[in-house]
Amino acid sequence: MGKKRLEDAIQKINHPITVDYRCFELDPTMERDAGYNIYEKLSSKYGMSLDQAKANCRNMEQMAYELGLDFRFDTQVLTNTFDAHRLVMFSKEHGRMHEMTDRLLRAYYSEGQHIGDHATLVDLAEEVGLYRAEAADMLASNEFSQAVRLDEQEAEQYGIKSIPFFLINKKYAITGAQSPEVFVQSLQQIIEQDGLTVDQSGAACDDDGCELPDTK
Repeated sequence: MGKKRLEDAIQKINHPITVDYRCFELDPTMERDAGYNIYEKLSSKYGMSLDQAKANCRNMEQMAYELGLDFRFDTQVLTNTFDAHRLVMFSKEHGRMHEMTDRLLRAYYSEGQHIGDHATLVDLAEEVGLYRAEAADMLASNEFSQAVRLDEQEAEQYGIKSIPFFLINKKYAITGAQSPEVFVQSLQQIIEQDGLTVDQSGAACDDDGCELPDTK
């Protein structure tokens, strides 16, 4: 939702803005095949009942709906997202980073797809115009692992503990899924001072399922 609100804000600003997605895993220890759902995860992590977890997710679905997003936590497949992040870095080299990020988020939040599964990732890569064989070969290797780790190390250096997080010109920070109005006001102030480039970290999914990554 932070990503969508930023995009809505950018549409209201008459200034060229570059957005670059960065990698951020909320739970690097997550299994590829988790075997439990988002409600059980939230219940365990935050000490709430399953009913409370479901209510929180319903609220999040409604908030997403109001932004034009379709969140479906009932069918969400929790998984380790490291390989999905690698695929985003791979797609960046081929000029498809934004398309790949959007496709992964929709697959994860709306379609109940298993984005830790290599076959699923290859299908999604092909959908955004990448070559199946190249994506499959990359996923079968360790390529782009270092790129993901370097992003995560940089996030640690900036003290980033949660997402969404927006880092602008490497010195201004906007945290949380702020309203488009807050983004517009903040971005306009920064533009007046020194122009604008936005790094958006947490590009692809997280175990909580209640915040878009994906930002820095």
